[in-house]
Amino acid sequence: MLFRSPRNFVAGMLAGLIGGVILGLVLRAQDTPGGILGGVELPAAGAGWAVHLLLSALLGFGFGAIFRYQPYSYATTVSSGLLYGLLWWMLGPLTLLPLLLGESPIWSLTDASSVFPSLIGSVLFGGMTGLSFYLLVTFSLRLRPPVTPVVAATRPTRRIVVLGGGFGGVAAAQRLEQLFAHDPDVDITLVSQSNYLLFTPMLAEVASSSLESQHISTPIRAALARAHFRHATVEAIDADARHVLIRARPSARVETLAYDHLIVALGSVPHYHDLPGLETHAFPLKTLHDGIRLRNHVISLLERADVEPDAAERRRQLTIVVAGGGFAGTETIAELFDLTRSVLRYYPHVLADEMRFVLVHSRDRILPELSADLAWYAQEKLQARGIEVRLNTRVSDATADAVSFNDGSHIPTYTLVWTAGNRAHPLMKTMPGERNRAGAVIVEPTLQVKGLTSIWAVGDSAQIPDLDNDGQPYPPTAQHAIRAGTTVAENVAAALRGTPLKPFAFRSIGMLVALGHRTAIAEVRGWKFSGLLAWVLWRAVYLSKLPGLEKKVRVALDWGIDLFFPRDIVLTMPPPVSPGSCIRSGHHEHQISGTHLVSHDAEEHSA
Repeated sequence: MLFRSPRNFVAGMLAGLIGGVILGLVLRAQDTPGGILGGVELPAAGAGWAVHLLLSALLGFGFGAIFRYQPYSYATTVSSGLLYGLLWWMLGPLTLLPLLLGESPIWSLTDASSVFPSLIGSVLFGGMTGLSFYLLVTFSLRLRPPVTPVVAATRPTRRIVVLGGGFGGVAAAQRLEQLFAHDPDVDITLVSQSNYLLFTPMLAEVASSSLESQHISTPIRAALARAHFRHATVEAIDADARHVLIRARPSARVETLAYDHLIVALGSVPHYHDLPGLETHAFPLKTLHDGIRLRNHVISLLERADVEPDAAERRRQLTIVVAGGGFAGTETIAELFDLTRSVLRYYPHVLADEMRFVLVHSRDRILPELSADLAWYAQEKLQARGIEVRLNTRVSDATADAVSFNDGSHIPTYTLVWTAGNRAHPLMKTMPGERNRAGAVIVEPTLQVKGLTSIWAVGDSAQIPDLDNDGQPYPPTAQHAIRAGTTVAENVAAALRGTPLKPFAFRSIGMLVALGHRTAIAEVRGWKFSGLLAWVLWRAVYLSKLPGLEKKVRVALDWGIDLFFPRDIVLTMPPPVSPGSCIRSGHHEHQISGTHLVSHDAEEHSA
């Protein structure tokens, strides 16, 4: 891949030198002392310039190692440079320089104001480094374009097709690339309706405006080094003819994609249990679009409530109901609570005690996947913050302005978030083989669909038996989907090479749940954590699991900014013409034709 080429490192180093020279010249022209560290003198010649330029080159090398070159996207590269400069300011002038001088790091807003001029210099350096990096790589590519190896057309090709761009599908494709890295006779193709891999455990933070949506999503093309990627909807699977039908867009013609082995990892869609009004009026939280739409909906209601004269109507606008007390529902209501509390300063006519948050769960305690003491700790924390928890309660129906429950009660609200059920992708109904109640196909321990030798399934598309637990199915979690994706790739390779298959086996590492307000709970290999320590563990674990160093940097910056500033309330979508209309935009299409990921319910938040 281009972004792994040595030319990026060389271009990054040269770009850092250019950014350092420009910063030094600007500081000299203004007769301002300082350098890339914010406190190194820059005489016309001498050690000061040498240290400044050496550090600039090293930072440029780091930029080339972290960020990808993307053709025709100089604005994105410059923006990445600005973020890189901001990150360096936090690490260098605020942390490293004080430590080198024998002082304490500058980690408070009051102290940071004293070195604010160095922030301008760091951001200038980052922006110029990003721009120089883009221009240098572009010029280098024009002088020496990358050579694409030519594979002889007469060679027989064995075709492996992976359906789904979630954790399981991408893990399978990446492992297949490794296994067949030196075998040009094997063609690998991944098909997904979305062109990005979404890190779904952080989706609630997108809905609460804590993280930027693009920072928890990685382009699938960037995640694959050799496999072909098709951005398309899967229309049908023909097991007898060994091909799948795909469509690039609704108006495009249907294409036929043949396979020798097919890996199905289509994920799941929300399951509303045929309850009246839910599919029309509830917010799911499974895709990036769902998170963005929910965020804009909540902010729009705050805008309306701030000028609403009727107290009852304002109360309805300020009531949020989340159905489902698993991991996704618990984190979502905690994040939305933090969002509203963070931005209430901008809405002078909305009082904190007018906001109402209700978490509804059908069992006798929330978070049933965790031990009882951690679950009760979580419930007590939520209730202490003012969040209502209604147990042994089910949603019975929903309208545009109210939610009703099985006990006969109802809550006036325009916001119902649904995290209480998922089912396998509707395409799984057309698959041969036996299926479970959720619609997933039942597979052998080797991940082959029962009765078929060329079709395999993982993630929410499959019910996988746990041989170490009397054949009980594995939970459909992200950590299981990733490991199953790796195993299925190895078994497909074994089938092509005529070697024995191996059964899937994996033990869960742990579960983590964020409760908002710098609080969380965690259960890792039998060890239990709660409070601030669990919150730090939660962030550390998920930051480490984000794909790609670039995304880790961006999320870390978002989290750092969130510590000092309120959440962003900019509306990125037009307001709806009626309270429930924004809920429906595009939802049915996502349900029927999405090739999305693994389930975003409680289990996805496992370590």
